[in-house]
Amino acid sequence: MSYLDNIRTFVRVYELGSMSAAGRDLRVSPAVTSARISQLEEHLGVRLFQRTTRSLTPTEQGKSFYRGAAEILEAVESAEAQIVNLTENLKGSLYVAAPLGVGRRLIAPQVPKFLAEYPEVNVRLRLTDRKVDLTTEGLDLAFFLGQPEDSNLRIRKIADVERVLCASPKYIKKRGMPESGDALIADEHECLNLRFPGATEFQWLLRTDTGPKRFRVSGRYESDDGDVLTDWALGGHGIALKPIFEIAQHLKAGTLVPVAEKTPPEPIQMACLFTHRRMQDPKTRLFMEFIIERIGSSIAAANTAR
Repeated sequence: MSYLDNIRTFVRVYELGSMSAAGRDLRVSPAVTSARISQLEEHLGVRLFQRTTRSLTPTEQGKSFYRGAAEILEAVESAEAQIVNLTENLKGSLYVAAPLGVGRRLIAPQVPKFLAEYPEVNVRLRLTDRKVDLTTEGLDLAFFLGQPEDSNLRIRKIADVERVLCASPKYIKKRGMPESGDALIADEHECLNLRFPGATEFQWLLRTDTGPKRFRVSGRYESDDGDVLTDWALGGHGIALKPIFEIAQHLKAGTLVPVAEKTPPEPIQMACLFTHRRMQDPKTRLFMEFIIERIGSSIAAANTAR
């Protein structure tokens, strides 16, 4: 058994929390999975997992080794994808998901440029602000804002996105300018909420003098479409929490202005989510790299455009 196979097996056992689940994922028997982990532990001279009949828990050495092991596999997959790209013509369909604002403003404009370079590839772009499930929905990639709950998927961070609380001059004239998150609640400001089916109470994470704090805001307006919230804010109906890149033109024009600036929102992560594969589909990886290279600078420019 190769050392790389042992590392790959360790990573999947760590991510899935089970020898049998990792074996199924890698299409090897539980005995082979266990043997690979034992060989790796013998080579390293440490125990990577604490095993009982009912549980499998990574040791501190295992947690430390995982970080480096995942980077090694990422580098190998990247190198393999580059070789395949040089020896094969890319073809087939790519199924990609993204939030509405991200997809419309950042991803969609880049798709024609990618397809011009790879004429035998098709891109199926699905835009939604709800959370998606890559496995059940047959997706290759999902761009997202925030922190995903599924730790068994791979994440490629793109950038930290600055956000702003904003409202129209019309709303401020009618309701006044709130200075902080406390004022949003005390003065019962109309907060425009992005909410999905099954969501619980809504909170905004804002920066305060004592560190990040969650404010339980409320309002009569809710939608699962971020652009609808922008339209409502422009119409003077309330205060929205928005990524700056989505509303940069409105801030510049003065049709939306920052509010509660004593407690600005915490930045939010933009990243790309993809499933683990023993060899990443080269067109998937190339599309991800193509998009990330082009939108990273756009986000950085928007972060400072206030």
